[in-house]
Amino acid sequence: MKINLEDKIRTIPDFPKKGIMFKDITPLLQDPKAFHLVIEKIIDHFKSKKITAIVCAESRGFIFGAVLAYQLNAAFVPLRKPGKLPYKTYRQEFQTEYSTDSFEIHVDGIKKGDNVLIVDDLLATGGTAKAAVDIVEKLGGKIAGIAFVIELSFLKGRDKLKGHDVFTLITYDKEI
Repeated sequence: MKINLEDKIRTIPDFPKKGIMFKDITPLLQDPKAFHLVIEKIIDHFKSKKITAIVCAESRGFIFGAVLAYQLNAAFVPLRKPGKLPYKTYRQEFQTEYSTDSFEIHVDGIKKGDNVLIVDDLLATGGTAKAAVDIVEKLGGKIAGIAFVIELSFLKGRDKLKGHDVFTLITYDKEI
């Protein structure tokens, strides 16, 4: 039986604010075969890149990133909201489709020369992903690729990630 991942995404109108059509991944997470397929497809795409670290912004990216780090025998490096990490951190500000935000990473989270895969659930305007790229590069890591479960291509977030291997599983060309 072939799994259609798009069927596992629920659209919630006006969340978190009026006019937003939120893409809810929880039905995908509740289906073990669909979740497994997502992990398998990302691994297949990046398996030849010799990934040494997986970097994920909180919180939904953690769900996929932790499993990928385990499967690829790579370090898991969280990007957290300010004040959540206990050790010395580096902070990066960025624009989202909703606001200006920032996250922090431990200063020793990325080792010079690490081959890094950035993972998140959704690519929208690209602000979060671009900030993740910037922070990894500032700490001496090399971007091996960037993976998303969902891409809202009409928001043109991929444009901020030119020159990188950007892999997505589900693409929405218009807001529905």
